Amino acid sequence: MSVARMLTGDRPTGRLHLGHYVGSIANRVALHRRYESYFIIADLHMLTTRHRREDIAQVSRNAREMVTDVLACGVDPARATFYLQSAIPEVGDLNTLFQNLVTVPRLERVPSVREMARDAGRAEIPYGLLGYPVLQAADILCVKAQVVPVGKDNAAHVEVTREIARRFNHLYGEVFPVPEMIASDTPTLVGTDGQGKMSKSRGNAIAIADDAATVRRKVMAMYTDPNRVRADVPGTVEGNPVFAYHDVFNPDRAAVGELKARYRAGRVGDVEVKEALAAALNRFLDPIRERRARIEADAGLVDQLIVDGTERTREQVRRTVVEVRRAMGLTGAYQQVRRRAERARKAAATA
Repeated sequence: MSVARMLTGDRPTGRLHLGHYVGSIANRVALHRRYESYFIIADLHMLTTRHRREDIAQVSRNAREMVTDVLACGVDPARATFYLQSAIPEVGDLNTLFQNLVTVPRLERVPSVREMARDAGRAEIPYGLLGYPVLQAADILCVKAQVVPVGKDNAAHVEVTREIARRFNHLYGEVFPVPEMIASDTPTLVGTDGQGKMSKSRGNAIAIADDAATVRRKVMAMYTDPNRVRADVPGTVEGNPVFAYHDVFNPDRAAVGELKARYRAGRVGDVEVKEALAAALNRFLDPIRERRARIEADAGLVDQLIVDGTERTREQVRRTVVEVRRAMGLTGAYQQVRRRAERARKAAATA
């Protein structure tokens, strides 16, 4: 029995952060050995919100950093295929064909599309952003992925993929698997400023690649309970980002419970709570830093992984596109025209 395929990935907009880790990377590390795993470097998706030349010029560097982050977190390079989306033009062919299998009102109901436009400062939704879920369907179905790990932000996108796969199969025959979603059970990680989720663009993120001093500096500047002006004032734990991070990254549950009790009673200051968090985060990140150092010491490793993975993936996508065009009858139309032209040319030559 063949191993099921999994597709996952990120846009190459910079270093990954702890929000990425809890929302998707930890799940990928746990799953990637169970599946034939494809990791997309989704630079075409990046263009929906960042399409200036200077943004595009950063893609290769950001791609290397992104892959390095994922490997440092524990993904085995021998069990993962990394590939650059824009280096596989056939994905655009599928995107074009899939656009006719979904309606504009359906895409307008995808909540994250408007959220992405808002976060990018767009008053109106560009055509490419509205079609983001269709291109994502092309990404998933081009390698015939059967499972897709998702956070809550991406579930609605993948549901569009499932609808497109079913619609295509109904119209043209069984070509695509209808991918299953594997949901992450970790909630969104709030940013260090307490304002919405952690985000590179908002400057409220702790990067996976941050060194110990940087982590400590960011933690000591974190938002806490705004109503607590002194250490002897009882504080609120619920909704407090510092304790939200303790809950996720500090494995010493007894120590966290004691800090919460003292905080509620006004018997511990924010500085002590943050110092404990900084120490816990650095203990968590130390093994990741060690793996990163080994990866970066192997010159050319990450670049070669991307090149090899992209070439393998393109071969798979080419086969998928041929199968799709045959199922739809598109290859037959051109062949008929070509045969008629050939017959006419021969007839003219013998006349």
